[in-house]
This record gives sequence, C-alpha cells and structure tokens, in this order.
Amino acid sequence: PHTKVLISTEVLSQSPPASVVMFISVSAGLFFSNGKVWRRQRRFAMAALRTFGPAKTSMVQSICEESHHLQEAMEKEKVKKPFDPVPLLNNAVANVICQIVFGRRFDYSDRNFQSMLKNLTEMSPILLSNQLYDAFPALMKHLPGPHNGIFSSSKSLEASIRGEIERHKLDPAPGDPRDYIDAFLMEEKVKNSELGFNDGNLVLCCLDLFLAGGETTSKTLQWGLIYLIKNKVQVEIDGVIGQTRQPTMADRPNLPYTDAVIHEIQRMGNIVPLNGLRMAAKDTTLGGYFIPKGTSVMPNLTSVLFDRTEWETPDTFNPEHFLDADGKFARRDAFVPFSAGKRACLGEGLARMELFLFFVTLCQRCYFTTVDGAEPSSEGIIGATRSPNAFKIHARAR
Repeated sequence: PHTKVLISTEVLSQSPPASVVMFISVSAGLFFSNGKVWRRQRRFAMAALRTFGPAKTSMVQSICEESHHLQEAMEKEKVKKPFDPVPLLNNAVANVICQIVFGRRFDYSDRNFQSMLKNLTEMSPILLSNQLYDAFPALMKHLPGPHNGIFSSSKSLEASIRGEIERHKLDPAPGDPRDYIDAFLMEEKVKNSELGFNDGNLVLCCLDLFLAGGETTSKTLQWGLIYLIKNKVQVEIDGVIGQTRQPTMADRPNLPYTDAVIHEIQRMGNIVPLNGLRMAAKDTTLGGYFIPKGTSVMPNLTSVLFDRTEWETPDTFNPEHFLDADGKFARRDAFVPFSAGKRACLGEGLARMELFLFFVTLCQRCYFTTVDGAEPSSEGIIGATRSPNAFKIHARAR
C-alpha cells in the first residue's frame, strides 16, 4: 500500500551492518557506524562542513569560480559538437568536496584527480546498493560480478586519500586547520580512538564525504540540465542579477521562480528513491505494522515525493508546487530529498548552496540545447541512485 510514513525517526535511527563495507575495512566511517562513535563523528563532520563549507564566506566564491571552470570546459566542448555533460559535472562537484576535505581543487586534466573520480564512479552504485552482498556475504564474495570491482577501486581510492593525509602530516597546521583532514588530525591527537579518531577511520570518513557529496549533487545537476532545457529561468535571473555579476546566497529570496525550479528538479529527479537502510533500535509499531528490534527497514522517499495527496500534479514537472498565490517561494513538508530524522543527509546545507550557485551561474553564462532540438527523456535509470538516460547537449555562451 502507498504510504509516506517510512521516514527516519528516533526508533529507525540506527544503521545495519554493511557487509561490503565491513569487508573493505573494519572502520565504520560516517554511514555505517552507530552509537557514540556515529554521534561524535556526525557532529564533527557537520561542524567541519560549517567551518569549511557553507558558513565559510569564501565557499560561495569557490563554488562560483568552479562553475566558471565548468562553463569554460563546456564551451571548449562546442568544437566537438554535442557532448556528454556528466564527466564535467562530476569534475566540478568533486572539486567542491576536494576543497573542503583536502583544502585544494584539481585541474580537470589532473591524472590523479581523474583516477579518484573513476574509482568513485565505479564504487558508488555498488556501495549504495549492496543488499545482495549483505544478505549472502559468504556466497557473493565467491561469485563473479561488478561487486568484486569495489575492492580494487576501494584500495586505489584509499591509497589516494592516504596520500593526501600524509601530505597534511608533512605540512601541519596546528591550531589553524585548513580543511577537514587538518581538523580530524588535530582531534586525533587529543581524542580517544574509540570515538573513531584514527587514520583508518579518517580514510573511510573522507570516502563517505565524497560518496555522499559528489554522486547525489552531480546527478541532480544532470537532471537540472534536462529540465532547464525544457523550462527557461534566464528571464528572472537576468532581471535580478544580470549576466555578469556573481550570484550570492542573498539573491535566493529574490529569485523565487528559480528556487522553485531547483526544488522541482530535486523532487522529480528523485535521486535516492529508497534512501539507505535503517534498523529499528527497539521494538516498535509503525503504520500498523510491528517491527521487532534489529529489523532492517528501507525508507521509501518516492512515496513522499510523488504522494498524490501532497502534490497537485505529482507526475509532472511543475515549479508551481513551490510557489504561493503571490508568486513567492513556498516550502513543502513533503519535500524530503535529503531524507529526515537523525540520519538525514549531513551535507544538505552544502548541497543546497552548490545547486543554487551552479544553476544560476550556468544559466547566466550559457544556453543549453539538445541534439537536433530533440526533447531529452525524463525517464530515469533506477539503481543506487536514479540517473538520467545518457544524453548529449550543446552549450554556447550567451
């Protein structure tokens, strides 16, 4: 039956053990830990994101500069005619995370950077959808299939992250952390490793931040290009900001239609339809069903984002869902792309900032069209995340 009750609550706030992750490393990172380790690591990560992310005044500048690198890369592609925007979007989003975690960005042609992105791309769908491995770990590790590739990709990516950690150790910043790794290493010196402050867990926490902060935001931007081709927002942006001034987050209240379009892209894109597994911390009853302690539960975000009792036209792209009668932006309780409860996405603030600044800057600078004017498909490919079907675009400077 259709229901919207499967949202993270106090009772469904634990994470079940993940066999794939446990096979890779005994550390639990940010996603698969529980209890005091999870609480401390989550609080620490959220504080670091505030310090080095959205709350840092230079982060707006950094994202806008990255969007300019993205725009320039897209414009270079015009000599090759239609191009696949996905690799370039992955580059841009990953660089924002790199600045927070590593304290620096990479040129899009950097071989180490591209190697990290390749490994992340190979790992993401398997790490985020490992139900078969969790159910039959003893069997699955002996069977051929894409799940085996996660181990080589993980080791390669871990080596890259360890290299960045060693770089930080050779150039320490005591008392003045420059990024997440610096802050973690400072905590590691004074905190008990039982709370997860050790080099092994630092590697896995960095990996979690890349998986959470890169995959979903990049997928949303991909859907955004599809819907921006269909729904133009340049008129409002030109009237409020123009085509040359750098946008800031202070512009968002003055761009209600643009903000509504971005929210509707997130709703229709439905990037993480089933969110992540949760586990009941105690016996409970939910929606009339008894759920014993220790039962794994899969939150169904699709049931909320497309609930016919909450949305006027749930199956149609309609920015009016987020506008009131006066044309002002209106929040909706059923808008839960970042999940809800204690396990809600810890990078929500950063993701909102990225989506707004990337979308506005790209709309200021570029026109996007499809090959031969064909309308891009709104049908998605369901996996660990919901991806658009492959598509190519033209991008030209305005």
